[in-house]
Amino acid sequence: MKLLSSVLFLLILSPTCKSSTLEDACRSFAAGHPSIGYDYCIKTFQADKASAAASDARGLAAVAARIAEAKANATAARVAALSAMETDARRRDRLAVCEEVYLDAVDQLGQAAEDLDHHGEGADADDAVTQLSAALDAPGTCEDAFGEADDTSPLAVEDAEFKKMASIALAVAASLTTTPPPTPVAGAKN
Repeated sequence: MKLLSSVLFLLILSPTCKSSTLEDACRSFAAGHPSIGYDYCIKTFQADKASAAASDARGLAAVAARIAEAKANATAARVAALSAMETDARRRDRLAVCEEVYLDAVDQLGQAAEDLDHHGEGADADDAVTQLSAALDAPGTCEDAFGEADDTSPLAVEDAEFKKMASIALAVAASLTTTPPPTPVAGAKN
């Protein structure tokens, strides 16, 4: 009977632990990113069924990197479609900047997810944080390409959404490291 009780207790506790890991990660994220918030973090993870299988913060960070990677890939595809329809050569040049940084972000996010999947300690998480930090530059660089030309970005919505998703991935991955992630310089555009 004790064995049966123990098994039932573990079965009941198991989903709670995964849910608690997700909730803890999102609470921690929201504390540092109140403008994005807890609810957005939860919704982002709940939109991907792989989140349910993540048993720890490392798994959640890998899932978040893949979610952001998919968004970067979709944004790069949108940029390519916009560029193909654009008749102004200078605007196409600005779109080319965006396409390049988003394609780079796809690679960086894929590498970050791979680093996190290795389940090693230390360097893998540090390497992932470096890749995630680099990917987080994409929306700011894209917006700057248009802002410097006094042109309205057709990607403002996508840039803002990607920034939120990449911020979640970076924050969760950074919680795995012993050194904090780089702090953005005050006044810098991202």
